[in-house]
Amino acid sequence: MLRKGVDRVIKRGFHLPKPSDIWPNAPKENADCVVIGAGVVGLAVARELSLKGKEVLVLDSAPTFGTVTSSRNSEVIHAGIYYPPDSLKARFCVRGRNLLYQYCSQRGIPHDQIGKLIVATAASEIPKLNELFNRGIRNGVEDLRMLDASEAIKMEPELHCVKALLSPASGIVDSHSLMLSLVGEAETNGATFSYNTSVIGGHLEGNQMALHVSEIKTLANWDGETPLQPDLLLTPKFVVNSSGLSAPALAKRFHGLNTATIPPACYARGSYFTLSNSDSARHPPFKHLIYPIPEEGGLGVHVTLDLDGLVKFGPDVEWMHHHVPDTTKFLNRFDYSVNAERVARFYPEIRKYYPNLKDGSLLPGYSGIRPKLHGPGQSARDFVIQGEDIHGVGGLVNLFGIESPGLTSSLAIAEYVAAMLLGG
Repeated sequence: MLRKGVDRVIKRGFHLPKPSDIWPNAPKENADCVVIGAGVVGLAVARELSLKGKEVLVLDSAPTFGTVTSSRNSEVIHAGIYYPPDSLKARFCVRGRNLLYQYCSQRGIPHDQIGKLIVATAASEIPKLNELFNRGIRNGVEDLRMLDASEAIKMEPELHCVKALLSPASGIVDSHSLMLSLVGEAETNGATFSYNTSVIGGHLEGNQMALHVSEIKTLANWDGETPLQPDLLLTPKFVVNSSGLSAPALAKRFHGLNTATIPPACYARGSYFTLSNSDSARHPPFKHLIYPIPEEGGLGVHVTLDLDGLVKFGPDVEWMHHHVPDTTKFLNRFDYSVNAERVARFYPEIRKYYPNLKDGSLLPGYSGIRPKLHGPGQSARDFVIQGEDIHGVGGLVNLFGIESPGLTSSLAIAEYVAAMLLGG
């Protein structure tokens, strides 16, 4: 699969790299563009580059696209309220949200602009709600409106709050259908996908990054430390490291890249519980997304509705303090099980805004892991997108910390990355 994919994107007229003394027996190829990671951002980048006429190869260690963070989130289209003005998160969320609604509408991708209520459940939270309102206005979010308790409860009779911020621009999307569309458009424009294929490192060939590529079966018993001969040395003209949870670890294995430019990686698991009560399942208690005031590390345990009407609560924030081996990151061997005992923390948080939640009505759903660039007690970090101007390697773009609002921002990030590599 790997060789077949590479063969389709070898650029005519390219010369093979100079033989490496490190792995003299490893086959070597050159390519035009390689995107590492087939999550929603990697897929959007691949589509954008293919639309610009580039021959794109997408490599992912999973058996198919979108199996990690892109399929383990709330599937919310964010408006752009939460993020510091002029940050990449603010810019890309607002731009990406508009692009995403347009993209989904034009292609019939299931989505719904159902709106969001961010609620203050105590008077002490009202200043933070006002701060969010002002920040959203500065970020260019349209139609924000402050509601008093009676207005909010008229919209959502099951809701308890003392004040609420209405965001009509927020919505939900079927992320799998979105990713399937991005894959299809990229392939239509000549992109090739090679799954079960992992990039485990790289080294400089001149001023280009030669990638060390291995098939998953080669890595089955690898400890992540022992030197491993790759199945292929691949030197693209352009490389986009969009590998999500493994992006910082992979960048550290790019020999010749200044490691001082690579931010530290932190991981936070978030669990979801679903509403199982039969009456509530047939008649969801809310019609809008309901969000509390944000907490450290996340946006709080909120109410999310999917397009089938399923009500989900989450995610919470569980910092992963232990060392995470590179093999776990590269091969997505994270523990995604949901500890049923964590539900005890959910009930009191949810009842602050949904006091009629019945005991025993929550069942374990699923979990996801956020690729954080900050740890507990530290200030939240912006997206980090680094090109040659930062790290000095031609044609290489590293994407770090692409957590929420990464799904909403995906098409805007793709525009930005393409402009970095190709100009414009």
